[in-house]
Amino acid sequence: MTIRLRTLAIALGLLIALAAGVSALLVWRGTYDISATNQHTDTVFKVLDYSMRRSVQSRIEQAPAPPDLGEARRVRSGAVHYRDQCLQCHGAPGVAPEPLAFGLTPAPANLLAAGRTWAPGEIFWVVKHGIKMTGMPAWVYRLGDDEVWDVVAFVRAMPAMSPRDYAQFAATLPPPAGPRTSASTGLRTGDVEAGRRATERYLCVTCHVIPGFVSAQHHVGPPLDGMGKRSFIAGVLPNTPENMVRWLLQPQQVDPLSAMPALGLGEQDARDIAAFLATLDKVPAK
Repeated sequence: MTIRLRTLAIALGLLIALAAGVSALLVWRGTYDISATNQHTDTVFKVLDYSMRRSVQSRIEQAPAPPDLGEARRVRSGAVHYRDQCLQCHGAPGVAPEPLAFGLTPAPANLLAAGRTWAPGEIFWVVKHGIKMTGMPAWVYRLGDDEVWDVVAFVRAMPAMSPRDYAQFAATLPPPAGPRTSASTGLRTGDVEAGRRATERYLCVTCHVIPGFVSAQHHVGPPLDGMGKRSFIAGVLPNTPENMVRWLLQPQQVDPLSAMPALGLGEQDARDIAAFLATLDKVPAK
């Protein structure tokens, strides 16, 4: 390496170290305002928005080929799901979002523009997988792929609706069906990897320390290290796969004094989570 290249390498290393040091100082001082009452700066918003679009575009090959999105049946079904799951944050033609959306940062997008400009596969991927740090949830545990495509069909059709069109169309939809459990297209034996994902998505990590997960620093439930080796579940049920599924579905029917809530799991998700928990056989040292 010549002296000039060595000097440039040292200078670049110093600049990187300086940037890392300044960033660490800003984090330590709490300089960046994380409150939801103040929008991101223009630069931060543009970087996050661009990163989101590029991330989605690089992953849409994971989406299956779209069906016929112009079918009236599919658009109507999607309108029902949209009303029940999406309208609260995104609104609709002539319909404002509900108040909870006014406290989100970044603000939920009006989907009329997305319906015109986003590819069907992009909309499908976002609805199914959600977007970190935006409040947009992943609907994979509540809607099957066919139902997600129904939502895509409606989002694509919505830009052509005037407020009057939407109001008339919405009036013909069936009333909300109430809370629903996880979508399932047929039961199978528990899958460890699916259970790992479900364990995080059902917010188990907000109450329990679980090996391998990044989670909150304070927990209200016991750590789940070594769950696969424990003799009892919650101190009352023998630790078998069947009992774990029973506990996950209706914990307070097993122990009325438990703070563990029923999370609305479908039986398949409960089987998957039970399979994953059975692999946690490392008991922490005391």
